[in-house]
Amino acid sequence: MGQLVAIVGRPNVGKSTLFNRLTQSRQAIVDETAGTTRDRQYGKVDWNGREFSIVDTGGWVVNSEDVFESEINKQVHLAIEQADLILFVVDAMNGVTDLDDHVAEILRKSRKPVVLVANKTDSNEWRYNVAEFYSLGLGDPYEISAISGSGTGDLLDEIVKKLPPVDENAEELDDIPKFAIVGRPNAGKSSLINAFIGEDRHIVTDIAGTTRDSIYTKYDKYGFEFYLVDTAGIRKKTKVTEDIEYYSVIRSIRAIEASDVCILMIDATRGIEAQDVNIFSLIQKNRKGLVVVVNKWDIAEEKSQEAIKHYEAAIRSRFAPFTDFPIVFASAVTKQRIYKVIETAVEVYKNRKRVVPTSEVNRLLLEDIAAYPPPANKGKYVKIKYVTMLKGAQVPTFIFFCNLPQWVKEPYRRYLENKIREHWDFSGTPINVYMREK
Repeated sequence: MGQLVAIVGRPNVGKSTLFNRLTQSRQAIVDETAGTTRDRQYGKVDWNGREFSIVDTGGWVVNSEDVFESEINKQVHLAIEQADLILFVVDAMNGVTDLDDHVAEILRKSRKPVVLVANKTDSNEWRYNVAEFYSLGLGDPYEISAISGSGTGDLLDEIVKKLPPVDENAEELDDIPKFAIVGRPNAGKSSLINAFIGEDRHIVTDIAGTTRDSIYTKYDKYGFEFYLVDTAGIRKKTKVTEDIEYYSVIRSIRAIEASDVCILMIDATRGIEAQDVNIFSLIQKNRKGLVVVVNKWDIAEEKSQEAIKHYEAAIRSRFAPFTDFPIVFASAVTKQRIYKVIETAVEVYKNRKRVVPTSEVNRLLLEDIAAYPPPANKGKYVKIKYVTMLKGAQVPTFIFFCNLPQWVKEPYRRYLENKIREHWDFSGTPINVYMREK
């Protein structure tokens, strides 16, 4: 199970630069203007075999003229509440400020593990200022430069050390599907959950998951058996008066990481919005199965077959390049096609577990490779001799053995993935394609 690390601090201390450095991406916008980051950015970090999720928040501000001030402060509170570990970033060039003291007070009260990060220690001149951060009462400050990467290796070692250990004694769940119902606010997630479990509640049981706030609700009726993965946030109000747009993302992270297949709810009356694409990106980054449910179809203005085709095309266009996933038009309120949703999610789960015999893989894919071989590079040819499907992987994984794996580029990998999907039903699940030297 992944664990969540939140980056907090006042504006313009380098939180987004540190986020990009740790995730090895350029996902977060970096600018000299304070307050550039207003929404929450999400990424994955893998350090020495330990993987965890990381969230970049907007800078903590008080009494400013920024109209986003209250919303940014809400998401900082939410990040602190939901995270397993906090990275508190301060600016070594400017030393301790009143805002730093304010954030430090909140962090001390939270009793969450905190790593104090003194950023911008690019020269010895600024390192002399680091000692004053001991006054914040949050332990030893880690000297880093997010721009150059100096000190980030030691910082990652400390993060991994302070993250709560995975509870190996946690109750093992049955080997049945785990479905997470996710989506932006008011898309109908709660209505769908109620439609699933509201009739015969005596056969529904809650089982605490391995993470602090993941809850598994067992569903066992009408010939189906699976866990609905939920988070504590759906079941009880948080102590923080949260902004629901911000909260939906961080809540979705927990549910997505704990699931096998995600049921992404889209509101038919509002169409596809940026929040839908953000949550879809979370599902993709975590390599989970996907079923898209267009909810509230009973009150959609246009319900013809042409409207359905147009809606499907629009969804696949926004979610491209991954387009091989099922779409169900349903209504949680009238229960229209909600059991089709369950059937489809079960099929996607089976697709994730599908294993194709090696002989069949080689027979079909080597023919496709012979018909369209990898492009030559500098007069040399890539020769793929053997293909196998890795057994026991979380995601369907195909390994192609060849003489020059480094020369097989992304377009040809997509060609191979498309051929795999043509031959076998892997609808709704991502596929890993790896090239290995024979």
